[in-house]
Amino acid sequence: MKKLMQGNTAAARGLYEAGCCLASSYPGTPSTEITEELAKYNDVYSEWAPNEKVAMETAFGASLAGRRSFCGMKHVGLNVAADPLFTVSYTGINAGMVICVADDAGMHSSQNEQDSRHYARAAKLPMLEPSDSQEALDFFKKAYEISESFDAPVIVKMCTRIAHSQSLVETGTRTEIPERPYEKNIAKYVMMPGNAIKRHPFVEERIKRLQDFAETSDINRTDSGNDSSIGIITSSTSYQYVKEALGDKYPVLKLGMIWPMPDRMIKNFAGSVERLVIVEELDGFIEEHCKSLGLECEGKSLFGCLGELSQNVIAEKLGSPKTSARKLDSSVKIPPRPPVMCAGCPHRGLFFTLNQLKCTVLGDIGCYTLGAVAPLSAMDMTLCMGASVSALHGFSKAGGKNAVAVIGDSTFMHSGMTGLANIAYNQSKSTVIILDNSITGMTGHQQNPTTGLNIKGDPAGKIDLESLCRAMGFNRVRVVDPYNLKECEEALREELAADESSVIISRRPCALLKHVKHNPPLKVDPDKCVGCKSCMKIGCPALSMKDGKAHVDETLCVGCGVCEQRCKFGAFKGGK
Repeated sequence: MKKLMQGNTAAARGLYEAGCCLASSYPGTPSTEITEELAKYNDVYSEWAPNEKVAMETAFGASLAGRRSFCGMKHVGLNVAADPLFTVSYTGINAGMVICVADDAGMHSSQNEQDSRHYARAAKLPMLEPSDSQEALDFFKKAYEISESFDAPVIVKMCTRIAHSQSLVETGTRTEIPERPYEKNIAKYVMMPGNAIKRHPFVEERIKRLQDFAETSDINRTDSGNDSSIGIITSSTSYQYVKEALGDKYPVLKLGMIWPMPDRMIKNFAGSVERLVIVEELDGFIEEHCKSLGLECEGKSLFGCLGELSQNVIAEKLGSPKTSARKLDSSVKIPPRPPVMCAGCPHRGLFFTLNQLKCTVLGDIGCYTLGAVAPLSAMDMTLCMGASVSALHGFSKAGGKNAVAVIGDSTFMHSGMTGLANIAYNQSKSTVIILDNSITGMTGHQQNPTTGLNIKGDPAGKIDLESLCRAMGFNRVRVVDPYNLKECEEALREELAADESSVIISRRPCALLKHVKHNPPLKVDPDKCVGCKSCMKIGCPALSMKDGKAHVDETLCVGCGVCEQRCKFGAFKGGK
């Protein structure tokens, strides 16, 4: 049966059909939907873990117990999980274990565009790269076979375009895999130095066997072409761009296994063409390997290492009449649409207050990072998950004043707690603000350990943030409503003036949550509005100026009342 499927949905289907029994992930665009879709299959236990390291260790534990397992994350999440990744390469697995990492070339929703292929080479693990939804399904199934055949976790690398594009997929049925018995094996699974030294030769021998496998597996293939003056080696979404731009004009070597690469196949292909061109996004990973084989080739000199490729870029560099008619008219001016926090966002009132108090704000990863955008401009730094809390400690210890950290509830559970423990242990005078909007907002409203619900929306364990912070050694823990500007200002002034560290929990659910009941939209009395634009300083998309007066878009306004508190003339009415 054929269906139109998004790449992530097809990946989840492949995991299901392959007999996956456990999935543990942390949501991160563009990987999130794989685990969300997998959770719809009752044969698979699925969960959101607090972070990617925990997810990978959980998946390893299930593999050790004899069940096929999965963990998924975005590229920066693999940094968090790198510690277990490199060592599970040494231990190997019991039942099959598949790791998905989804890269974000172009940084559509990320703070960098690192190339995850380097992790496969560094950890000496196999990595597969599907180029459409059908291959996503097939490769995830194939990954389990490779995992169990070579005693290794297998990484499957997705990217934004493959993860979120749709194409036809032929689905199959689930294969129930018998549980593999767990057998105690200290030499294999206990990675103290004496055992790890003995496992390293296995890792090196395994990568050689995987390379032999890559030479003969149909996961790598050559597409014939009409003109051998150029031969192209490519993979993933770049393969689709090449085929759409050039059709069958040139022969193409498509690498489905990006590590280890099939050296003999590459050399034979290079020998059959006059000019070898590597088409790949981000780093010259394939190009560097080809050059290490002594081959003359070009790639990054043509396409660069920044952002995404496209059919037009490839056609421009390699020439093709196929795309000339489809090429976008570059003279068309598309109006900019910068991101902004939603109308009624609970973070807006707090960020406005931080701006008014001229605080140095060390930020974190989440939708609240938009607090850096004008007119709020209330964020000075964003680095990585959890860095706000740790950086605040260092900033304070180095003599920094009037500074706070802001971190979301899900990000705090992910990697903020250890930074908070450092503040408590090493006693910096720091104020940490936990932005508790009762959900993981940035990636599309996934549950987390503070919400009391699991991935399916069923009741689950719930961590009490106030009790947790007090247990970690904080005497000053208070909760504020970010819709109340006066309350926020009083709390900030008091905690910043206090002679000890403190935690402020800014608590108000995300305005987009379906169960949140809103007040009626506000209205403006034009007779009272003097056009001072004081309300515009909060940056709410429901507010604008028309004919010199403030105007409320009733289709957006949720009646939060923040603008009403800003108006000295009582021009706003309604709402609360």
